[in-house]
Formats: sequence, structure tokens, C-alpha cells
Amino acid sequence: MKPALAAHRLRGLLADDERLLREQLKTRLAQVWPQLEVCGEARDGQEALDKAQALQPDVVFLDIRMPGMSGLEAAREIVALPGWAGEVVFVTAYDEYAIAAFEQGAIDYLLKPVEPHRLAQTAQRVQARLQARAPGPGADEAALDALLAKLLHIGQGVERTANPRDDGPLRWIQASVGSTTRLIDVQDVLFFRSDDKYTRVQTRQLEAFIRTPIRELVPRLDPQQFWQIHRSTLVNLAAVSSVTRDDAGRQRVHIEGHPEVLEVSRSFAHLFRGA
Repeated sequence: MKPALAAHRLRGLLADDERLLREQLKTRLAQVWPQLEVCGEARDGQEALDKAQALQPDVVFLDIRMPGMSGLEAAREIVALPGWAGEVVFVTAYDEYAIAAFEQGAIDYLLKPVEPHRLAQTAQRVQARLQARAPGPGADEAALDALLAKLLHIGQGVERTANPRDDGPLRWIQASVGSTTRLIDVQDVLFFRSDDKYTRVQTRQLEAFIRTPIRELVPRLDPQQFWQIHRSTLVNLAAVSSVTRDDAGRQRVHIEGHPEVLEVSRSFAHLFRGA
């Protein structure tokens, strides 16, 4: 069992599979919560669990999506550790639908990219809860189970290919532009392009990034407006100026007023018959 809070400096564990995001969070924690000592870092859920067991931190910041064991799965294991008396804060890039699940469940979360003022608010709440119950039980395992159930339900809705949401196709995208979060009208998106980690959201004015993969975007967008032309690309038909073929017969989509040319994979070549 850990000593009372007054007898030791509060310690935190950061878990994110991206080193730069861990560094960013550590820097901002130093600014808004200088009393917190970052005692460890983890690159995945299993490492977070192992270090939480070994280090017994007061608060664990967990990315939701990590390879292997997810942040949610790790959290369930961490709060069940013998003698656990800490707090869990989720760091997430989930959209507004999933954020509602966090708020309804009274679970602390931070939205990527983490903004200093939001981090300061979370730090104050976490400190207040730790002080109010020191020493005593930590985060509520039942609350985490309820949150997980809500998020799984949301995930199942995202994966449906027919009428995925009662409120119709996605209208807004919450995306990162540098250290700023922007709300982008889907009508303004020229195309989405994914790599292994992020999906680029390209408009005429800016380039932004989200963590939602193409396969999850497809059922949430209007199929009359956005066509998938490659496993990693969705294009807004209203932005297409022309479709051409190169010498090898491969189709290329040209975007009006934008220099980037998008490749059409063979699997989707039938969409542009006659092009």
C-alpha cells in the first residue's frame, strides 16, 4: 500500500505508442502540473500494465488505441491490481459520438491533440479526487466496464455498412492541424488519404489529420458524395475535375484547384467506366 499523498510527490505514467505524443504530453504536464513526476512511459497496453504494477503511479495517462492490448483493456487490468489507489485518464482521438460516452460515464479523458487548458482542468479534478480519498480505493472498475461497453456499441455502429447512424451521414470532422483541433465541414473535404497511423483530411484551405481509418469512414459518409477509389483513399465527387489514364492504363483522379493526383486501384476501376 502506498503512503498518504502528503508524504510523497505524485507520480504519473504515460502510455502512447507514439513517442512524439508522449513527449508532448510530458512537456505540457510539466507546464500545468509541475508537482507531478513522470515516473515511466509505455508504448503499448501490456507495457503500461507491467509498469503500473511495478511503479504504482498515482495517475496513468492511457492512449485508447495502441497495438496489442488497448488502453481500455489495460485500464481494466490496472484498476484490478492489488493495492491500486490511483486514477486513470484516457487520451483519445475518438470522435464526438464516443466522447459522449466518456462524459456520461464521468471518466476523465483528454482529446488529441492535448490542449494545455484542458489538461489543467483534468489535473485539478484528478488531484481533488486523489486528495479526497487518500488512502483508499482507486478508479472504479465498474465504471470502466460500463465505458468499454458503450464504446464497443459505438464501434459496432461505425462498422455497419447500411444506415450506420440514425442521424444520417457524418457532417463534421474534428481534426488536428498542428497543435490545434479544427471542426471541418465534410462538404469542404476534397479527399481523405490514410497511411499506417493517420488519415489526412484535405480541404482547399488546409491539411488536417485524424486517427479514424478509411474502413471506418466509408460507412459514415454519404456514398453519393464520397467514393472509395483505393483502399487508402476516399474522394469527394464534387471536387473531381477529370479522370485520366496513363500509358499503363491506370486511372488517375484530378482534383479541381488542387495539384495532387489520386490513383484509382484496380479494385475500384469500374467506378469510372469509359474514363
